[in-house]
Amino acid sequence: MKAVLLAGLALGAMTVGAQAQTYVLGMKGPGAGNPFWAAVEAGAMAAGEEHGVEVIVVAPPQESDVQAQINQIEDLIAQGVDGIALAPTDPNALAPVVDSAIAQGIPVVFVDTRGTNEGVSFIGTNNQVGAALAAQYMCDNLEAGSDVAILQGLISQSTGQQRAQGAHDGLTECGLNIVAEQPANWDRAMGLSVAETILAGNPNIKGIFASNDNMALGAVEALKQAAMLESVMVVGFDANPDAANSIIAGEMTASIAQAPDNMGRFGIESLIALNNGETIEEWVDTGTVLVDASNAADYQ
Repeated sequence: MKAVLLAGLALGAMTVGAQAQTYVLGMKGPGAGNPFWAAVEAGAMAAGEEHGVEVIVVAPPQESDVQAQINQIEDLIAQGVDGIALAPTDPNALAPVVDSAIAQGIPVVFVDTRGTNEGVSFIGTNNQVGAALAAQYMCDNLEAGSDVAILQGLISQSTGQQRAQGAHDGLTECGLNIVAEQPANWDRAMGLSVAETILAGNPNIKGIFASNDNMALGAVEALKQAAMLESVMVVGFDANPDAANSIIAGEMTASIAQAPDNMGRFGIESLIALNNGETIEEWVDTGTVLVDASNAADYQ
């Protein structure tokens, strides 16, 4: 509901002077090869077209390349852009850059990943609640005491921390046995490699929660190679089209859907509203939905 209200607010926020404005979407990783970031980008570009503003999309070559993102945002601040919607690779490392933008009168909002700068609004998912939803699904479909594992994202990011914590708490509370919690840094190839290691040491494992779908799909490949896919459930996070196809094919078991297109769209619309002297909420929660075989076709 908050997101809907924000969209309605921003729709009426445009002025003639905003026609020449330029806004930045700074993503954590490139959209190419990652359907989640591609959807965030598409939402931002659609908002720019709808409201008649220019949208520049930048991203470091990898989500772990913090310095590249810092350099990108510093360059754009120097160019005098009109606002920045930022998904920080490392919130603490990006905090001085955000402070610099604000000091120069450039509004900033965080998307996907909450930053550490006080007073800067966040537009994105309650990741801990989403991961708890995934954990509950595993609890409902596995016997108590079953061995399970967690593939973590980048733990330096609040997104990675919250998904790992939500999954850990949920799985522990229902009596499942967490045998491994290891980072695979949002990467599919690393998800494959880390899952292989976990499987080798835990042949009785029954479930894997991966903090994003890229890692989940890597885990699926590891399970295929070990001839264990039929006996191990894999639950991801993002419900991107690749994951939806995998669920329909009977490989991945489930995923948690976000609304990445809304993150991009509301990010740009929030900046427009701020530049028009309006206020936005501290947190616009874009929500989460469990996706399994019953509704995966809606996410292809």
